[in-house]
This record gives sequence, structure tokens and C-alpha cells, in this order.
Amino acid sequence: MARISCKRYRFPATAIQHAVWLYFRVTLSLRDVEEMFARHCVDVSYETIRCWTMKFGPKIAANLHRRKLPPSPHRHFDEMASRIASERM
Repeated sequence: MARISCKRYRFPATAIQHAVWLYFRVTLSLRDVEEMFARHCVDVSYETIRCWTMKFGPKIAANLHRRKLPPSPHRHFDEMASRIASERM
């Protein structure tokens, strides 16, 4: 998994990743994310969050796709038996 560099940013990488996660996964608006950060005494503008989502969103998504397991070659079917006209199907 490629490491996302947040050097030369005022906020730590965990705060940036959490803001991007809130915007994409919880589908909050930029102003809602800004308000949530303000509740925790973190002063960040919605424009900054927008820049973070534009820059780090595709990188985080690529890391998630890379971490996803490939599908299994085994198929598991549910079995069900019923009677139609006294014949078992």
C-alpha cells in the first residue's frame, strides 16, 4: 500500500484522512465536515477540505482497491427443496 505523504500540511495525516473519509463515505457536505471539525475546536475551512478531497481522495481510493481481496474461485449456493404437485424440486 502506497503511503500518502502529508508533509508541509498544517494538519496531521490522520485529520486529513478523516475529513476525506467523512466527505466520501458518510456523504456529508464540505460545510458539514467543516462544522464537525469546528465542534472539536479544529479551525479548517471547507475550501481546504475540498482541496484535500481533490488531492487525497483518488490516492485513498486506489489504496483501498489495492487492499481488496480477489474473489474466491469457489461458489457457494444455497440449497432449497420444495414440493410441487407432490414432486420434489
